[in-house]
Amino acid sequence: MIQKFLRTHAPSGVHPLWLTTLTTLWLVTLANIPLWRQLQQLPEVSGLRGLLFGLGMATTIAGLTHALLSLLNVRWLIKPVLTVFLLSAASGAYFMMSYGIVIDPTMIQNVAQTDPKEAADLFNWRMLVVMGLLGVLPAWALWQVPVKPIAPLKSLVANTLALIASVVVMVLSLLAIYQDFASVMRNHTQVRYLINPLNSFYAIGKVAAQPLQRENKVILPLGEDARLTLADSQAPATVVLVLGETARMGNFGINGYERNTTPRLAQESVISLRNVMSCGTSTAASVPCMFSHLGREGYDKRSANHESVLDVLQRAGLAVLWIDNQSGCKGVCDRVPHVNTSDLKVSPHCDGGECHDAVMLHDLNARIAQLPAERRAKGVVIVMHQMGSHGPAYHKRVPASFKKFQPECTSNALQQCSREQVVNAYDNTILYTDHFLTETIHWLQQQKGPSALMYVSDHGESLGENNLYLHGLPYAVAPDVQKRVAWINWFSDSFERQRQIGRSCLQQKLQAPLSHDNYFHSVLGLTGVHTSVYQSALDIFASCRPAP
Repeated sequence: MIQKFLRTHAPSGVHPLWLTTLTTLWLVTLANIPLWRQLQQLPEVSGLRGLLFGLGMATTIAGLTHALLSLLNVRWLIKPVLTVFLLSAASGAYFMMSYGIVIDPTMIQNVAQTDPKEAADLFNWRMLVVMGLLGVLPAWALWQVPVKPIAPLKSLVANTLALIASVVVMVLSLLAIYQDFASVMRNHTQVRYLINPLNSFYAIGKVAAQPLQRENKVILPLGEDARLTLADSQAPATVVLVLGETARMGNFGINGYERNTTPRLAQESVISLRNVMSCGTSTAASVPCMFSHLGREGYDKRSANHESVLDVLQRAGLAVLWIDNQSGCKGVCDRVPHVNTSDLKVSPHCDGGECHDAVMLHDLNARIAQLPAERRAKGVVIVMHQMGSHGPAYHKRVPASFKKFQPECTSNALQQCSREQVVNAYDNTILYTDHFLTETIHWLQQQKGPSALMYVSDHGESLGENNLYLHGLPYAVAPDVQKRVAWINWFSDSFERQRQIGRSCLQQKLQAPLSHDNYFHSVLGLTGVHTSVYQSALDIFASCRPAP
């Protein structure tokens, strides 16, 4: 209808400013439904005051959006620019409406590091409908409308006036609502990441600017003085570090969950810590951080990149192997031997088109045998990166025999399922992780010499609480279920004797406030590696060993 009106009343073409104005109205209204829904729920801006605040907010965003578009309002450029805005807004609106996420720099990093398999899990008919109605359809209509040719000087004048008018409207609107605006932005910081599609462009710019803030191509050495503290006469140990995926602490039966999601681990002598906070709310943020010596705050503010704890272990002479059943190690394993099992065709672990985590145990002895003998003689450290509870397609993560909790959600559009179905599907992944960890413990029990397992998840997950799904919210506003993670320890009797770790002491730490900041130093303590970057105060095992 709009297209027909424009063709009828402007046969020679439409002035570019009409296109930017109409697109701005479309973006501010329909493409920002997640923002308006969020504002409606805030108690500070309810009733008539809330309505006036919403109108002022919409006018402010419209002014800012139109001002930006005025800078790009060139006849041959405007259609591609508006198309990018429309498609970006449609995509952002879908994911924010469907999963309750926000779009910030961390989320953009997640998108950039998502592999095709993970991306495929996000596609569904609802996404196609939203993208079609909010993005493709208006973009198609846009390209059907002829643009009126404007002389360069006239175009410059018109765009300058439009820019000035947009800025004036934005400033006046902001001043009218400033008191409420400042309060909302201060107390509900997630709101700023809902302004669509400006949130995406800001986040992309922030990520793109990172190379200007630090030299990403240079990796500074770490722990160059690393050495093993164990005597040569002591038997070399095998240590498995399992990097869990999206496993929230509260859904483990051994942590007091009402469901018995960990029946096999409950039969093993494991110590499960229950008050551990993650470095971030996504794999891209947490994994590099937890393997770093900097801690969460230091990692976020770093001016340079450093080697990880795996480099330190290898420098100390240990044989290190990273096994990945997911989308990669985020740079952590780049300088140590590593292998990916996610594309293997090993039956029965990979029969359903996706390899379940037990595939990492397949041919494990042969993989270790390929490591240098002189290193194996000092000890072996294996990192296993799980697919774990990666969403939204939880139902794909486990074999049929582990689908105990029914009915489960079998859709990747979690909002289509009842919360019971979502939780059932998620709990089945924890049940399978229980199986995988127990099988790994049994494999360790068959190895010669002392052995140990330490399982730590990278972050947690929202399962529909407050209409939030998945993870990735900014750390400051993310709920605890996205940040509180599982940390499970197991030691063979010979390892416990050799390292003199007091189990009763470690049991007293079940509720101790811990975090991923403890991970780097605890790995060094567990493997018996000393270096000047090691901090015993952050090693959870240090206080449970006798003083030297």
